[in-house]
Amino acid sequence: MSDRILREVYLPPYKAAIDAGAGTVMTSFNEVDGVPASGSNYLLTDILRKEWNFSGFVVTDYTSIMEMIHHGVAADTSAATALAMNAGVDMDMQAGFYQDALPDLVKSGVVSEQRLNEAVRFILQKKFELGLFDDPYRFCNAQREKETIMKKEFVDEAREVAKKSIVLLKNNSQVLPLSKAGKKIAVIGPLADNQQELIGAWSGQGEGKNCVSLLTGMKSKVNSPLLFAKGCNINDDTTKYFAEAIRTAKQADVIVLALGEAAWMSGEASSRSNIELPGVQKKLAEEIFNLGKPVVVVLMNGRPLAISELDRRADAILETWFLGTQAGNAIADALFGDYNPSGKLPITFPRSLGQVPIFYSMKNTGRPKEIDPNNKYTSQYLDVSNEPLYPFGFGLSYTNFSYSEVTLTKQAFAPNEEISVSCTVTNTGTLAGEEVVQFYIRDLVGSVTRPVKELKGFQKINLQPGEAKEVRFTLTASDLAFYRQDMSFAYEPGEFIAFVGGNSKDTHQAKFVLK
Repeated sequence: MSDRILREVYLPPYKAAIDAGAGTVMTSFNEVDGVPASGSNYLLTDILRKEWNFSGFVVTDYTSIMEMIHHGVAADTSAATALAMNAGVDMDMQAGFYQDALPDLVKSGVVSEQRLNEAVRFILQKKFELGLFDDPYRFCNAQREKETIMKKEFVDEAREVAKKSIVLLKNNSQVLPLSKAGKKIAVIGPLADNQQELIGAWSGQGEGKNCVSLLTGMKSKVNSPLLFAKGCNINDDTTKYFAEAIRTAKQADVIVLALGEAAWMSGEASSRSNIELPGVQKKLAEEIFNLGKPVVVVLMNGRPLAISELDRRADAILETWFLGTQAGNAIADALFGDYNPSGKLPITFPRSLGQVPIFYSMKNTGRPKEIDPNNKYTSQYLDVSNEPLYPFGFGLSYTNFSYSEVTLTKQAFAPNEEISVSCTVTNTGTLAGEEVVQFYIRDLVGSVTRPVKELKGFQKINLQPGEAKEVRFTLTASDLAFYRQDMSFAYEPGEFIAFVGGNSKDTHQAKFVLK
């Protein structure tokens, strides 16, 4: 990536973490501009220490110093150790290279004693702040563990967090929320009665037995028995469970179809070349859809999936990710209307794998399709729309929200002034609900090309039926700064567009000028 992309897109979250008081930083496995992160003086010293004034310690990810030999930037243990230490790595996780090679490197002067003392001081300072000099076993308390793990207030909070993470992607004809009485519900799919997958990847000491499955959560909401069939496994090619699933579905008035990925398919070392539903789940869904009954799809997954066919045929879709120990209860709360979904997508869902990478803050080409939709020689696909299946920031509710036109406190403002951008949001439905109001800007002309949209802020509001609320965002010249052609970070005068809406695509807009 270019240094501009590094600084504009990838570094800001790290800078925000440092500013918020993060005590340690871990180096990644990958290289940046040809240099592995664990050997990058530019990242660890020039930026982290000198520019950001970071005073905590830097630790590698698992064996990443050793892996610099495989990267091809170090010939042996000694060379890799020197590269990492002199770049700014204070602690070596797992490889043991510091223990093996540092004594001789310091004696020979390849690594200075001053640098060694610096690294030791950074580490000891954090141990002191944690109170480990007073009690090295401070956090090793069996009684504390027993009283803390699965504590009721934490379990309740887990349910709250899980509910707020659910995103309603589709809800035709108000199929959701489901009725708690009067209709037979069939719960079908490899993730319908699963516990282990719900804790997701890298769950540490998490145990599946502590998870509430979707089926269990739904059972707690209804008096009549739920129908259930597994349908298939998550990731194999057997269809031997299809017949039972179809028989079960035929008995129901409405079907909840729980599909998605296994936990191990997400996280580190879990790339997939095909982001459709794994195994025969897509075939199972087709069989269920062909019955002609209302179908609610509950997705559990750790990445955007290519689900155009599900979107076309399902009556409703809930994206639930891997919600942890209270997943089943949280999803049931949403399915039966005890909670009105309010989550928004923090990522973009493609129509097909061929659209990837796809993101809301794209750059225009010199031939954007919007300029001349009928011209073949524009930036477009021949076989699919340029638009994503679900845009960044998208998420529905069981109620409806309307947005007024965007208003500005002034049409133009000077660098020492500020401008307010506002919009009135009204709950036009019959239920109380929360809405995440999103604020984007576009710099129309810059010394380097600018994204078609940049998220600058968002606010979550709660509205009763018929209630309206004005949402206001404040913008200063510094909010419009970027890395210019000479890599100086500053704003440029010119025309901008402010966008406000419920997602990155459906917005109202107004133009303003920075003088």
